[in-house]
Parts: sequence; C-alpha cells; structure tokens
Amino acid sequence: MENGLSYFFGGIIWLAVIVLMIVAMWKIFEKAGKPGWAAIIPIYNIIVLLEIVGKPIWWLFIILFVPLVNIIFGIWMVNLLSKSFGKNEAFTVGLILLGIVFYPILGFGDAKYEGPAGK
Repeated sequence: MENGLSYFFGGIIWLAVIVLMIVAMWKIFEKAGKPGWAAIIPIYNIIVLLEIVGKPIWWLFIILFVPLVNIIFGIWMVNLLSKSFGKNEAFTVGLILLGIVFYPILGFGDAKYEGPAGK
C-alpha cells in the first residue's frame, strides 16, 4: 500500500512539473508574438521556436534526425532563445541545467523579446 501511494504522489508531482513547463513555454511564445498554443503541438513547437530565434527551418531536420549534432544545435538554439530575450550565456546554462526554474523565469518574468537572438 505504501508503494502505491508514493507512486501516486510522484505522478502528481510529475504532472505538475509538465504543466508548469507547458505554461512557461506558452508564455514565452506569446511574449515573442507567436501563438501560445503552438507550445503544445509536437514538431510545430520546434518550428515556432526556430522562428523566434531567427534560424532557418532546415535546422528542424538536424535537430530531429542527426545524432550528436542535434545536441549541439539544441544547445545553440537554447542560447539563441536566451539572447532573444536579452539574457546572457549564464542564463543559457541555467535553461539547460535547471530548466524547471529558468523557463518559468523567462516566461513569467520581466524579460522582453528583443527579436531573433537579441537583434
């Protein structure tokens, strides 16, 4: 009985984290002038994110289909997202290593969208 209860509460916590991240991405998309609902559509959300950071659509194929290189391009994309909202590389590290904290800061905080990669 104890195990079942711990799985239940663990599942509730996991669901809360997922909802928090979806809402944070929704707010980030809206701040960038894109539809918030795009954050919940698989693959399309990457396309919209590429538009936000100002990179071409062919990056999608690298991110989805090229092993190891996709990690580099993913980190690069997160860095460009950070710069698009006027943040620095330290914030990028936070987004990568502690996304559960830094994505809500980006979405709900006072960061303003400055254009692709902060142009």
